[in-house]
Amino acid sequence: MAERNSAGLLMMMLEPTPAISMTLPAEVREKLAELELELSEGDITQKGYEKKRGKLLAPYIPQIQGVDPSLQIEQRIQVSSQAAPAGSKQNKNRAANSRDERFRSDLHTEAVQAALAKYKERKMPMPSKRRSVLVQSSVEACTPPDTSSASEDEGSLRRQGRITSSTPYQAHPNVEHWFNRVIQGSSTSSSASSTSSHPGGRPHTNTTTAAAATVLADFMAHTQLDNHSTPPDVTGLAERSVHAERPQMASVRGLPRGYNHTSVMETADGVPVNSRVSSKIQQLLNTLKRPKRPPLREFFLDDFDDLDVQQPDPNQPKPEGTHMSPLNGEALGVVSNWPPSLLASLQRWGAAQPKSPCLTALDNAGKPVYVLTYGKLWSRSQKLAYTLLNKLSSRNEPLLRPGDRVALVFPNNDPVMFMVAFYGCLLAELVPVPIEVPLTRKDAGSQQIGFLLGSCGVTLALTTDACQKGLPKAQTGEVVTFKGWPRLLWFVIDGKHVVKPPKDWHAPIRDASNEIAYIEYKTSKEGSTMGIAVSHSATLAHCHALTQACGYTEGETITNVLDFKRDAGLWHGVLTSVMNRMHVISIPYSLMKVNPLSWIQKVHSYKARVAVVKSRDMHWSLLAQRDQRDISLSSLRMLIVADGANPWSISSCDAFLNVFQSRGLRPEVICPCASSSEAMTVAIRRPPEMGVPPPGKAVLSMSGLSYGVIRVDTEEKLSVLTVQDVGQIMPGALVCVVRLEGTPYLCRTDEVGEICVSSSSTGTAYYGLPGMTKNIFETIPITASGAPISDKPFTRTSLLGFVGPDNLVFVVGKMDGLMVVSGRRHNADDVVATALAVEPMKFVYRGRIAVFSVSVLHDERIVVVAEQRPDASEEDSFQWMSRVLQAIDSIHQVGVYCLALVPANTLPKAPLGGIHISETKQRFLEGALHPCNVLMCPHTCVTNLPKPRQKQPEVGPASMIVGNLVAGKRIAQACGRDVAQLEDNDQARKFLYMQDVLQWRAQATPDHPLFLLLNAKGTVASTASCLQLHKRAERVAVALMERGRLNTGDHVALVYPPGIDLIATFYGCLYAGCVPVTVRPPHPQNLATTLPTVKMIVEVSKSVCILTTQAIMKLLKSKEAAAAVDVKSWPMVLDTDDLPRKKAPQLYKPPTPEMLAYLDFSVSTTGILAGVKMSHAATSALCRSIKLQCELYPSRQIAICLDPYCGLGFALWCLCSVYSGHQSILVPPLELESNVSLWLSAVSQYKVRVTFCSYSVMEMCTKGLGSQTEALRLRNVNLSCVRTCMVVAEERPRIALTQSFSKIFKDLGLSPRAVSTTFGCRVNVAVCLQPNRLGKLAEQGTAGPDPTTVYVDMRALRHDRVRLVERGSPHSLPLMESGKILPGVKVIIANTETKGPLGDSHLGEIWVSSPHNATGYYTVYGEEALHADHFSTKLSFGDTQTVWARTGYLGFLRRTELTDASGERHDALYVVGSLDETLELRGMRYHPIDIETSVIRSHKSIAECAVFTWTNLLVVVVELEGLEQEALDLVALVTNVVLEEHYLIVGVVVVVDPGVIPINSRGEKQRMHLRDGFLADQLDPIYVAYNM
Repeated sequence: MAERNSAGLLMMMLEPTPAISMTLPAEVREKLAELELELSEGDITQKGYEKKRGKLLAPYIPQIQGVDPSLQIEQRIQVSSQAAPAGSKQNKNRAANSRDERFRSDLHTEAVQAALAKYKERKMPMPSKRRSVLVQSSVEACTPPDTSSASEDEGSLRRQGRITSSTPYQAHPNVEHWFNRVIQGSSTSSSASSTSSHPGGRPHTNTTTAAAATVLADFMAHTQLDNHSTPPDVTGLAERSVHAERPQMASVRGLPRGYNHTSVMETADGVPVNSRVSSKIQQLLNTLKRPKRPPLREFFLDDFDDLDVQQPDPNQPKPEGTHMSPLNGEALGVVSNWPPSLLASLQRWGAAQPKSPCLTALDNAGKPVYVLTYGKLWSRSQKLAYTLLNKLSSRNEPLLRPGDRVALVFPNNDPVMFMVAFYGCLLAELVPVPIEVPLTRKDAGSQQIGFLLGSCGVTLALTTDACQKGLPKAQTGEVVTFKGWPRLLWFVIDGKHVVKPPKDWHAPIRDASNEIAYIEYKTSKEGSTMGIAVSHSATLAHCHALTQACGYTEGETITNVLDFKRDAGLWHGVLTSVMNRMHVISIPYSLMKVNPLSWIQKVHSYKARVAVVKSRDMHWSLLAQRDQRDISLSSLRMLIVADGANPWSISSCDAFLNVFQSRGLRPEVICPCASSSEAMTVAIRRPPEMGVPPPGKAVLSMSGLSYGVIRVDTEEKLSVLTVQDVGQIMPGALVCVVRLEGTPYLCRTDEVGEICVSSSSTGTAYYGLPGMTKNIFETIPITASGAPISDKPFTRTSLLGFVGPDNLVFVVGKMDGLMVVSGRRHNADDVVATALAVEPMKFVYRGRIAVFSVSVLHDERIVVVAEQRPDASEEDSFQWMSRVLQAIDSIHQVGVYCLALVPANTLPKAPLGGIHISETKQRFLEGALHPCNVLMCPHTCVTNLPKPRQKQPEVGPASMIVGNLVAGKRIAQACGRDVAQLEDNDQARKFLYMQDVLQWRAQATPDHPLFLLLNAKGTVASTASCLQLHKRAERVAVALMERGRLNTGDHVALVYPPGIDLIATFYGCLYAGCVPVTVRPPHPQNLATTLPTVKMIVEVSKSVCILTTQAIMKLLKSKEAAAAVDVKSWPMVLDTDDLPRKKAPQLYKPPTPEMLAYLDFSVSTTGILAGVKMSHAATSALCRSIKLQCELYPSRQIAICLDPYCGLGFALWCLCSVYSGHQSILVPPLELESNVSLWLSAVSQYKVRVTFCSYSVMEMCTKGLGSQTEALRLRNVNLSCVRTCMVVAEERPRIALTQSFSKIFKDLGLSPRAVSTTFGCRVNVAVCLQPNRLGKLAEQGTAGPDPTTVYVDMRALRHDRVRLVERGSPHSLPLMESGKILPGVKVIIANTETKGPLGDSHLGEIWVSSPHNATGYYTVYGEEALHADHFSTKLSFGDTQTVWARTGYLGFLRRTELTDASGERHDALYVVGSLDETLELRGMRYHPIDIETSVIRSHKSIAECAVFTWTNLLVVVVELEGLEQEALDLVALVTNVVLEEHYLIVGVVVVVDPGVIPINSRGEKQRMHLRDGFLADQLDPIYVAYNM
């Protein structure tokens, strides 16, 4: 009973209400049944279904005037639910029959329901989707089901009472079910509406819901909070936060959606965040807080002991039976007049019984279209054979020779032509290769069929005229060449080309030999297609064995529903039938779809003795058998169930018998059989007249089976598998069962293994694959002692099973569906059955579900993909998914890695219905499945991660040094050339102050050009000579003193676009004794985000005045600006557009060089605004180092494409030209947005030898100009002049980008050695610069060596170690040297914890000492107490006197074999990444860029990626460059790649639009801004997946 009702409610949704249905005419009911079937098979869309159904019912439903149709539906539901308890008998039958019989043995469904009841509702965060990705949800999804209806599963109520009676929650299950949805609803999915505001809610339900809410809150408080034994805290969150969070969650949930912004929570690290995202993450953490698997062992063995090897469970069951002995089938009987070959028997019947019917073909209405007699078959086959051998030629050579392979391409509704073609080929001694009709160029698996045809050397395809007309054609009118197919000639066999053979021609009819008769195709688990060659003698022997096993007699009638091209359909319906002159009624698949009862009707009308079907056909006929009273199945002596080896065939057989026993079906005629393409029929249950033992059933423990052991289950009723026998083995066969892996040892009697057959009637080989053939067709099973059991080879059947009592064969699975997860075996079909038993028929179409495993991190992981019904709402399907996960976990004790729902009718189909599993798997792995819902559970499945690393007690700094000395390693330190030796110090003293240098140049070389600014068109926008710059600076100084009345030492913000004004006002400030602060102007189109940064810098730098242009001044005070900041609080703003020409009375002279020259503000990648103080001494020292390193003289020209606001970009733009006197060509990076080639064209036009750019500029050129190098060459862009192109960066060098840049522009003459990198940071803006072989030194060959690249082991880096490996070794990461250390700069590598010096090639923090170090932070906004020791720190051991600045970057020094200019060995500095950015996960240190690189590689549609952590969860944000339906494809791929390459489990995957990940001017990702945006729910993501 429990079962019947669960389908009740659903039935009423699909069917007309009982009151109406009784009055419906029979044919309407019939049509409704057909429609329903089409819908359940996915052959019609939901929309189409509703439309057709509406049409059928329109005359019978009284329209209610002026009522919304959706309310009508609702009333219908109400009516039906009240009518249900009283429901008529007919209604009961109907509900029972609509049950999803095929997949449900009663036991299984009950087991699943009980398993689910065991689970307390564990809240899982529901993924959020953007509106546009959502499928429109139905009314039913939003309205609570009527609480008075008892049509939900009464059994579940009973069970619930039993199981949850200990908890204080005893409400009606309907309320619970509905309420769970509500609780999961409103704040978790961006599309859900708040429950209270729902128009459809009826008043009494609302009160119940409210009551249920309080009950539920109690219930939760009871269930989750009394953790008797607190599980280990996996996430590192304090326990109290969970207690605080539970009740709050319930309260947050009920809020209407607009309420989100006000309800702010604090996270564990005290960050106030928006409740929606955080409550989900909190839920996620809570699901992870109760770990289901034993906690990981807490010690760390060895750094390179990779993955945790799963130890076998000591208590697992082991086989205890005796070793089995091979089993002999009964002898093949000797028949007196048995023909010597199949063709001989065809000839015999063709001559002796020409009028005898051989085959009846039916059309889609079930009417017989054609009856092929034996005489016709014989004559037409002869005609075809003659034509093929004699009438087809190419270049006067016959096209075909005996033994050639020929493709047979016939549709499933034309068995007649197929039979003629098949026997015609046999008569012509050609080898037929029957395949499916390819419908499109991209059919699932069609490419593999092409490979098969190619490997078989097929050149000719036979088909019918109708079929040939339907094939896709090329422009020439010929059939297109399908993807992966060889070139074929198509020959139509029912056309005029087939000619009658002359009287004297006779087809040769030889005795059956070992030559190949035909090739049957089979698709393997991986999707590859193999051709199984079957010899003439095997074909004959198989017919003989089948005839004997099935007791076939001459002239019997047999109904065949199977595909006649292969497998049982071919063996029974084409081969054995001809042997015995039987009459086959062939039922095409297309007829079954229209009328599932057709085969039963034909059995009745033709009084067929035998029917060959699949369990699917029995199931379909159950759905449609209603008003067929006059059918009798009493003529059947044998109902062969071809897929009797499937775990669910038993419930189909049972249900079918229940219904049809009253129609004359005898229980004993149901004969399941087991077969495989390689071994053909393996076992079949004999018909009753043969005096065989009664059929058997086995109820086996699922857990035992997973260890390969047979245990009849007694106590644990939940996880059992009920299987039926598939009868006895075939006559003349020898069968044994061998171990699956390794040497084929015989199994014990209570062990599951692979069934192997030795007989004369199996396939002989995989055509053209000798290696695989040996493994499969020539296995020699051996006994425990190692002796072979027989001298004959055995064929592996790929069936998993055992031999039970009475020598009955039981099959429990197939090799193709076998999934071995951490040492235990699971069968895909069993998992399908469990998933479907969760809520049969409700969410997922039967037969539209695929289960397979993918290999991730050295183990199989289970993936379930199903087509969801179009009317399922988000919440419903999410709930279904979580229940499926729980059911599978409970029954199979295995976690599902990924569960994906796809829209109806989108999975690739196999030729005769069903899902093409390997193609589905392929799409899943390629990210081409396009699911509409995904749930990943890596946390529960992946149990073989390496142990978390325990921090070892640090080795003290002294022992570190001693250790290095003992090991012969030097301490890692390096320095640039000594400045004192390189330059006369008079000049250095003379050039101590930048303003003095400018004045001196204005006098000495007034007309020498210093600056040249280009605009987007590439023309000169403005220039400045030494004198012009000096004059403009003077005017600014006057304005500051007179108009601004500023005092010396006041801070002035310079807000200018990149240009000469910026440089002039900078020097003007120095002339006036003010301290300039350069600030990037706000972006007029994006004030809301850019203006606050300007405001912040102005405030933090305590600027008393802003200098800017008139245009920006208007912008700062505009209405739009007022919306973003408080415009009244700006300091004084002066514009410098038209300044009077006045000479300053006198220019300011700083008293000491230690005075502050300027402030350098920049936002770090971690989102911290930091300003550093640069003194006059540091400024001139910086310019001097750069001058020496790059050999800059007044005669030089350099091109700069950098932002001029901070760091080295500012120094190169504003300071260096004035100091060294060279001319700078300024290219503002913003202009590249409208003209990408601007920078490179300028470099070429001015024949620049030295140029500087940023990574973002390089990326723009690579992406924007990659395909245009030819066009640039035609415009005479030539880069051969470039000696060095330096990328200015504060990060690890981006090798991939620099290499692709070099490669792309090599065509324009760019030397592959020209591109090099630099490194600077906040404490020292220029630590390394790599000028490549320039100037005089280059001629003398004394410049520094080329930058070197090393490969380090990524796993060692996580443990803060450097381990050098070879290029291309696994886990290798290339690192490029960051450039040559500048003159006067000293670098050392120090331990971050102990501050002791480290040895060569050890990873530590880079410390730097140099005259141009900044003197300190002005303020660090956001972290006030930031580290004074950043600028002045000392080593704890060794040289404890030198004052160093800490860069905050991890790196290492390595002495190379190369020598530098002074003849010393060259020390290379490698930057690995910023310490602030690193992620500490599982005790290891990860650099975000490494994870991001892996993620970007995982799918072509991922444009960019950023990762960050939130309370120990790894969050991955990916930008999708593609269609929104691809968004969910990325979830699994991202999770896979991060697991595989980094051993990390991704907690949250966020898919966003391109451009959402914020990037600063240097092209660095602002991950912390992104994190804040995510937690504040501001990203507008396309999809957010919370991995369980």
